[in-house]
Amino acid sequence: MADEATFSGYPIDPSNGFCHKTKIFHSLRPRVPLPTPDQPLSIAQYCFSLLQSSPSAIGSTTVLIDSSTGRRLSYSEFLDQIHSLAVALRTLTSLSKGHVAFILAPSSLQVPVLYFALLTLGVTISPANPLSSDSEIAHQVRLCKPVIAFAASSTSDKLPALPLGTILIDSPKFLSMISGSRTDTDQLERVQVSQSDSAAILYSSGTTGLVKGVMLTHGNLIALIAGFFHLQRESVQNQNKPQPQPVSMFTLPLFHVFGFFMLVRAVAMAETLVLMGRFDFESMLRAVEKYRVTYMPVSPPLVVALAKSDLVNKYDLSSLQLLGSGGAPLGKEVAEHFAAKFPNVTIVQGYGLTESGGGAAGMTWEESQHHGSVGRLAQNMEAKIVDPVTGEALPPGQKGELWLRGPTIMKGYVGDDNATAETLDSEGWLKTGDLCCFDSDGFLYIVDRLKELIKYKGYQVPPAELEHLLLSHPEIVDAAVIPYPDEEAGQIPMAYVVRKPGSNIGEAQVIGFIAKQASF
Repeated sequence: MADEATFSGYPIDPSNGFCHKTKIFHSLRPRVPLPTPDQPLSIAQYCFSLLQSSPSAIGSTTVLIDSSTGRRLSYSEFLDQIHSLAVALRTLTSLSKGHVAFILAPSSLQVPVLYFALLTLGVTISPANPLSSDSEIAHQVRLCKPVIAFAASSTSDKLPALPLGTILIDSPKFLSMISGSRTDTDQLERVQVSQSDSAAILYSSGTTGLVKGVMLTHGNLIALIAGFFHLQRESVQNQNKPQPQPVSMFTLPLFHVFGFFMLVRAVAMAETLVLMGRFDFESMLRAVEKYRVTYMPVSPPLVVALAKSDLVNKYDLSSLQLLGSGGAPLGKEVAEHFAAKFPNVTIVQGYGLTESGGGAAGMTWEESQHHGSVGRLAQNMEAKIVDPVTGEALPPGQKGELWLRGPTIMKGYVGDDNATAETLDSEGWLKTGDLCCFDSDGFLYIVDRLKELIKYKGYQVPPAELEHLLLSHPEIVDAAVIPYPDEEAGQIPMAYVVRKPGSNIGEAQVIGFIAKQASF
């Protein structure tokens, strides 16, 4: 990083990005050029421009596959449907730039088309979990104030009356809206969208407390996708042999920030996506075999299941090359068990919050052996490690609350100025609520959530560390650790454990296993 050896005149350690004067960690990735902030540009337009720069013709390439039905959509069909839907919405409704659309539907081929059509129109999308309760949905609707909703026939009864009503995405009406003729697409005037305009309102428990609506701008998402695109282009240039068409298996819900930005990323990079409406482990294995999946974004429990389940032996998973793990730290023992079973599959870890647009840190293929770490800071990102008691910024090797600053950080919480002020300071720092540290090489380690630390006899015990130890036992497939009140100790860790099918491991054996490894 010779071109970033100093920041504001102060030297930066090239091994970890830390500036001893400002106490700020800087990304070790090459800085990614971004469109100028005053350039009108939506995330949809930006993705389409990257798509058109693809080195090969992508018109007939499959973009979406429904794993439950086998139905496919090519890129040319996908782009036609987006334009047809955008034209229909402009023609048949008064939906316009700045409006919010609430989306309540399981993953299907229609959902990505809907997302991109609305983003093209400058409409803010607000997708929610279709399994949410009526009261949860009512709270989300109060937050985002939508003028229209899009739902499946199975979820529409959960929605209140809205000014422009609810459109069912599995209805004949909607299907006719996405299948308009090419002449219709010529009538769509380009909507001028500012990068500072809100693109999505995604739901999060926030860094503390109740569910909040996280406002992400078009600029936030453009910066996020630009980083992925340039990292991927570097990786491809470093490979000497042609690679197969990337095929991603999406076990992630598209309403979640991880699923949402991975969808946008995959489209920008002309990849093929296999969607699952409802997750089932064996159905996932069957789809990996059938569609020759090369990549899956996953959570740590799914890595554990792949490492320990005997079902995997029934299927040909040889096409898998890469797993991207996020959502929680992945323990070294779990990663090693997985590597022993799948020696040809690489796991790269990443870290992000809804409030950071998803990707705040991550790994390259070459960095995948840094087990336990979530990688290095993403392009254009800065961080501080702050002592939660003194507020002092700390150097590498010390634990504190992670603060983040960069172009992907949210605009704020919709309808909650107090929560925004508590989470974002006046200098643009996002207080994550995560206890973390950087090592001497700039790799980030997530210890636990600050508010979840168990106070045991003066010790602060991270539940995640105990969960990692439990998951290293070959007869335990899942575990969760919580604090339990204790008169003498204050709190003691209490574990919920899921045994491997056929296992008879008991309480005493689990306690004995942990006692040999825990230091408190």
